[in-house]
Order: sequence, then C-alpha cells, then structure tokens
Amino acid sequence: IYRGSEVAFRVPPAPASWKPLSVSDAAVAYRDEANGATIALNGRCRNEDDVPLVSLTNHLFLHFTEREVLKQEVVPFDGREAMHTVLSAKLDGVPKVFDVWVLKKNGCVYDMLLIADPARYAAIEPAFTRMVRGFSTLPADDD
Repeated sequence: IYRGSEVAFRVPPAPASWKPLSVSDAAVAYRDEANGATIALNGRCRNEDDVPLVSLTNHLFLHFTEREVLKQEVVPFDGREAMHTVLSAKLDGVPKVFDVWVLKKNGCVYDMLLIADPARYAAIEPAFTRMVRGFSTLPADDD
C-alpha cells in the first residue's frame, strides 16, 4: 500500500528480482537489473477530469523520439476506464518499449509504466501486467 499527500493505492508485491528504486517523479518504482527494465507508478490530483485519456498518455511521451504505437486500447480498470498503450520509442537515443496504463478516477490521474529493453519486453511484460491488474485506488485520507 502506498499513501502520499494526495493519493493512496494498493499494488501487489513486485517479483523478487525487482528491487525498490527511489526516484523523484514516481510514488513507487522498481528496477530489474537482470532484464534492464523499470516499473514506475505515480498519482496526482489536479482536477484533470476534462483532459482525455489519450492526451494524458501522449504527455508522457513528449521527450521520446521515433515513437511507434504498437497497441492502444481503452479498457475497464478499477471501476473506470484506463488507456493502455504499448509504444516503441527512443529515450536519449536508446530503443525502449514503454507499456503504459493511465487511469483517471475521482479527480486524480494514475500512471503505471514499464520501460524495457525491446528484446526482453515479452519476458517481463506478464509480471508487470499482474502488478497493474492488482492495482486499486484507496481513499487518500484513510488511517
């Protein structure tokens, strides 16, 4: 369970090979060094209810080059709809696969990202999907 000043959520434990990572722009993050992959989860509440999911998703990819959307779908998620996008792009010139889920709920936006080496994405995607599917929002002020 993660509790921040604005958001709270439950997410299943990461696989044993994923080590907790401290980063300034994520509430929860993990790194799998063996597979060269990173998972990051974040939430923010800024009254973005009127911003479409596709715009919120595209905002995450502004600094990437050679972007190619491999999959994009709106799916039921935690009692709402989420945008699920799989994208290949270059980050600082390095090819990566980005598997991103964006959820809007109760005035807040939640981002869940997997950043992976393209050759290893298929092997680590199932563990990420299990974490995402186990995600649920919680009241931020619960004790």
